[in-house]
Amino acid sequence: MRQIQMVDLKQQYAKIKMEIDAALHLVLDSAAFINGPAVTDFTSSLSRYLGVKHVIPCANGTDALQISLMALGLKPGDEVITPSFTYIATTEAVALLSLKPVFAEVDPKTFCLDPGFLEQAITPRTKAIVPVHLYGQAAPMEEIMNVARKHNLYVIEDNAQALGCDYKFSTGTKKKAGTIGTIGTTSFFPSKNLGGYGDGGAIFTDNDTLANKLKMIANHGQNKKYYHQLVGCNSRLDSLQAAILEVKLKKMPEYIAARRKVADRYDKDFAGHARITTPFRAPYSYHVFHQYTLLLDGVDRNGLIGFLDSKGIPSMIYYPVPVHRQKMFEDFGGSAYHLGTTDWLTERVISLPIHTEMDDEQLVYITSNVLDFINKQ
Repeated sequence: MRQIQMVDLKQQYAKIKMEIDAALHLVLDSAAFINGPAVTDFTSSLSRYLGVKHVIPCANGTDALQISLMALGLKPGDEVITPSFTYIATTEAVALLSLKPVFAEVDPKTFCLDPGFLEQAITPRTKAIVPVHLYGQAAPMEEIMNVARKHNLYVIEDNAQALGCDYKFSTGTKKKAGTIGTIGTTSFFPSKNLGGYGDGGAIFTDNDTLANKLKMIANHGQNKKYYHQLVGCNSRLDSLQAAILEVKLKKMPEYIAARRKVADRYDKDFAGHARITTPFRAPYSYHVFHQYTLLLDGVDRNGLIGFLDSKGIPSMIYYPVPVHRQKMFEDFGGSAYHLGTTDWLTERVISLPIHTEMDDEQLVYITSNVLDFINKQ
């Protein structure tokens, strides 16, 4: 049996090596390493895939969030509502701009922002909502957008973990996660469902004026060289990463299907276990399983992690400390929040390996060892 990885990028590369190498050589031969044709080609392809008018590439997912907030013209002290059960980058970008993060509760089944908590979190200083499509599942965007429209708020979708996820509205229409709000953002970190071989990110919008502003901010505040109209930053997706992503984007339907197949097998093997809750699949969201995350009840989680490690099985806790309890946010009043569901989840979640190259032998080995430990407790 092959060594089990949380994400096996080495095996994935081996399958597409010829295509990747050819794409890289085209960039190397052209020497167009910054803003070259590979970047233009990839952003056009991603725009078509997502069904969104504008894709603005940038250096990473955190930059994508920061640039998006900058483009909305928010002022220091303005409030931005976002879940605490997320990776730090979501709220870090808010704090970097001297905006005030307001931490909202999540749904205990989907792990995504609970729209029922939005109304009570809104104040006269609230300007934006940043829902996170966590673990590969879309947040309940229809409800979130209804609240946003009612209160005239911007919505920035953090779609670093659910690229390719289809969201189904109550009318039956579908849109890709990340293309529903005012702006969408994503990351191309190597472990993502669409990952490069280094850092990268992108921003999405259908708004022409906003797209122009986003492009300017990402390029030193200029739309003509040496003429700077806005305070911006330097955030680019380089041509080599774009060439890699162009190859992998073509594989996205195949990659999503492979991840869902792994999730289906996990679901089957853990079905009905009293102390294991498998991932909930919301009817409005086509889960793309960036992570496969279990909820444990009455299980020694640290003991399970140690046991799996002794068997050569990696596992992760995403995330052991909620954002509002991080030292970083003490000055933002984080300790004053009482988010019972968020705290409850951080004590019970565990993520198992999931990626495009997993085989049945590995899956049987993983599930049998998880069940062996839990059943002997």
